[in-house]
Amino acid sequence: RVSMARFVLPGARVLSRCFASEATWKLGKLNHVAVAVPDLEKASSLYGDVLGADVSESVALPEHGVYTVFVNLGNTKIELLHPLGDNSPISGFLQKKPSGGMHHICLEVSNIENAIEDLKKHNVRTIDPRPKIGAHGKPVVFLHPKDCGGVLIELEEA
Repeated sequence: RVSMARFVLPGARVLSRCFASEATWKLGKLNHVAVAVPDLEKASSLYGDVLGADVSESVALPEHGVYTVFVNLGNTKIELLHPLGDNSPISGFLQKKPSGGMHHICLEVSNIENAIEDLKKHNVRTIDPRPKIGAHGKPVVFLHPKDCGGVLIELEEA
Protein backbone atom coordinates (compact mmCIF):
# COMPACT_ATOMS: atom_id res chain seq x y z
CA ARG A 1 0.00 0.00 0.00
CA VAL A 2 1.34 3.44 -0.95
CA SER A 3 1.46 6.10 1.74
CA MET A 4 0.01 9.42 0.64
CA ALA A 5 2.22 11.25 3.16
CA ARG A 6 5.12 11.38 0.73
CA PHE A 7 2.98 13.38 -1.74
CA VAL A 8 2.05 16.14 0.72
CA LEU A 9 3.94 19.39 1.09
CA PRO A 10 5.54 19.89 4.52
CA GLY A 11 3.21 21.82 6.86
CA ALA A 12 0.09 21.16 4.80
CA ARG A 13 -2.72 19.20 6.40
CA VAL A 14 -4.25 16.43 4.37
CA LEU A 15 -7.99 16.84 3.73
CA SER A 16 -8.39 13.75 1.59
CA ARG A 17 -8.67 10.38 3.25
CA CYS A 18 -9.83 6.88 2.54
CA PHE A 19 -13.52 6.53 3.27
CA ALA A 20 -14.43 3.31 4.98
CA SER A 21 -18.00 2.17 5.48
CA GLU A 22 -18.29 4.39 8.59
CA ALA A 23 -17.68 7.58 6.59
CA THR A 24 -20.54 10.04 6.98
CA TRP A 25 -19.55 12.46 4.21
CA LYS A 26 -17.63 12.52 0.95
CA LEU A 27 -15.66 15.18 -0.83
CA GLY A 28 -17.09 15.95 -4.25
CA LYS A 29 -16.13 18.06 -7.25
CA LEU A 30 -14.67 21.54 -7.57
CA ASN A 31 -17.70 23.83 -7.66
CA HIS A 32 -15.94 27.13 -8.36
CA VAL A 33 -12.87 29.29 -8.00
CA ALA A 34 -13.65 32.71 -6.50
CA VAL A 35 -11.87 35.86 -7.60
CA ALA A 36 -12.13 39.18 -5.76
CA VAL A 37 -12.47 42.07 -8.23
CA PRO A 38 -12.32 45.85 -7.70
CA ASP A 39 -14.62 46.52 -10.70
CA LEU A 40 -17.40 43.96 -11.12
CA GLU A 41 -18.69 45.39 -14.40
CA LYS A 42 -15.23 45.38 -15.97
CA ALA A 43 -14.51 41.82 -14.81
CA SER A 44 -17.92 40.59 -16.03
CA SER A 45 -17.25 42.20 -19.41
CA LEU A 46 -13.84 40.53 -19.67
CA TYR A 47 -15.31 37.05 -19.19
CA GLY A 48 -18.52 37.62 -21.15
CA ASP A 49 -17.67 40.05 -23.95
CA VAL A 50 -13.98 39.33 -24.50
CA LEU A 51 -13.66 35.64 -23.60
CA GLY A 52 -17.20 34.66 -24.68
CA ALA A 53 -18.24 32.89 -21.47
CA ASP A 54 -21.78 32.61 -20.12
CA VAL A 55 -21.91 35.26 -17.36
CA SER A 56 -24.75 35.64 -14.83
CA GLU A 57 -26.29 38.84 -13.57
CA SER A 58 -24.88 40.37 -10.38
CA VAL A 59 -26.57 39.14 -7.18
CA ALA A 60 -26.27 40.82 -3.79
CA LEU A 61 -25.62 38.52 -0.83
CA PRO A 62 -25.89 40.79 2.23
CA GLU A 63 -25.30 37.94 4.72
CA HIS A 64 -21.88 37.40 3.13
CA GLY A 65 -21.17 41.07 2.36
CA VAL A 66 -20.64 40.51 -1.36
CA TYR A 67 -22.01 40.94 -4.83
CA THR A 68 -21.48 37.80 -6.90
CA VAL A 69 -21.38 37.07 -10.60
CA PHE A 70 -20.89 33.52 -11.86
CA VAL A 71 -18.98 32.68 -15.01
CA ASN A 72 -20.15 29.27 -16.25
CA LEU A 73 -17.36 27.25 -17.83
CA GLY A 74 -19.28 24.01 -18.35
CA ASN A 75 -17.19 21.80 -16.07
CA THR A 76 -16.92 24.40 -13.26
CA LYS A 77 -17.48 28.09 -12.55
CA ILE A 78 -15.59 31.23 -11.65
CA GLU A 79 -17.26 33.37 -9.00
CA LEU A 80 -16.51 37.08 -9.25
CA LEU A 81 -16.73 38.75 -5.83
CA HIS A 82 -17.15 42.46 -5.15
CA PRO A 83 -17.66 44.17 -1.76
CA LEU A 84 -21.17 44.88 -0.49
CA GLY A 85 -21.17 47.23 2.49
CA ASP A 86 -18.43 48.55 4.74
CA ASN A 87 -17.85 45.27 6.61
CA SER A 88 -17.36 43.10 3.54
CA PRO A 89 -14.53 40.58 3.83
CA ILE A 90 -13.75 41.38 0.19
CA SER A 91 -13.02 45.03 1.09
CA GLY A 92 -10.16 43.91 3.33
CA PHE A 93 -8.87 41.56 0.63
CA LEU A 94 -8.90 44.37 -1.97
CA GLN A 95 -7.12 46.73 0.43
CA LYS A 96 -4.23 44.24 0.51
CA LYS A 97 -4.51 43.42 -3.22
CA PRO A 98 -6.04 46.47 -4.96
CA SER A 99 -6.08 44.79 -8.39
CA GLY A 100 -7.91 41.74 -6.99
CA GLY A 101 -7.01 38.08 -7.20
CA MET A 102 -7.97 34.55 -6.27
CA HIS A 103 -9.95 34.54 -3.02
CA HIS A 104 -11.01 30.91 -2.42
CA ILE A 105 -11.90 27.58 -3.94
CA CYS A 106 -15.25 25.87 -3.36
CA LEU A 107 -15.51 22.11 -3.01
CA GLU A 108 -18.75 20.16 -2.81
CA VAL A 109 -19.43 17.78 0.08
CA SER A 110 -22.21 15.25 0.47
CA ASN A 111 -23.13 16.28 4.04
CA ILE A 112 -21.82 19.61 5.35
CA GLU A 113 -22.73 19.06 9.03
CA ASN A 114 -20.89 15.73 9.12
CA ALA A 115 -17.95 17.23 7.23
CA ILE A 116 -17.62 20.05 9.80
CA GLU A 117 -17.79 17.60 12.70
CA ASP A 118 -15.18 15.32 11.14
CA LEU A 119 -12.83 18.14 10.13
CA LYS A 120 -12.90 19.56 13.67
CA LYS A 121 -11.70 16.15 14.92
CA HIS A 122 -8.75 16.62 12.54
CA ASN A 123 -8.04 20.14 13.89
CA VAL A 124 -9.33 21.93 10.81
CA ARG A 125 -11.13 25.09 11.93
CA THR A 126 -14.09 26.78 10.28
CA ILE A 127 -14.33 30.56 9.93
CA ASP A 128 -17.92 30.58 11.21
CA PRO A 129 -19.25 28.02 13.70
CA ARG A 130 -22.33 27.18 11.59
CA PRO A 131 -23.00 26.97 7.85
CA LYS A 132 -24.71 29.87 6.09
CA ILE A 133 -26.79 29.77 2.93
CA GLY A 134 -24.52 30.54 -0.02
CA ALA A 135 -24.94 31.95 -3.51
CA HIS A 136 -26.46 28.70 -4.84
CA GLY A 137 -29.05 28.53 -2.04
CA LYS A 138 -27.18 25.68 -0.33
CA PRO A 139 -25.36 25.51 3.03
CA VAL A 140 -21.72 26.65 2.91
CA VAL A 141 -18.88 26.99 5.40
CA PHE A 142 -15.33 28.29 5.03
CA LEU A 143 -12.28 26.43 6.35
CA HIS A 144 -9.45 28.42 7.91
CA PRO A 145 -6.57 28.87 5.45
CA LYS A 146 -3.98 28.30 8.20
CA ASP A 147 -5.32 24.76 8.50
CA CYS A 148 -5.54 24.18 4.72
CA GLY A 149 -2.07 24.90 3.35
CA GLY A 150 -2.73 28.63 2.99
CA VAL A 151 -5.88 28.20 0.87
CA LEU A 152 -9.30 29.49 1.92
CA ILE A 153 -11.65 26.60 1.17
CA GLU A 154 -15.41 26.92 0.97
CA LEU A 155 -17.39 23.71 1.42
CA GLU A 156 -20.83 23.60 -0.21
CA GLU A 157 -23.35 20.84 0.36
CA ALA A 158 -24.06 19.15 -2.97
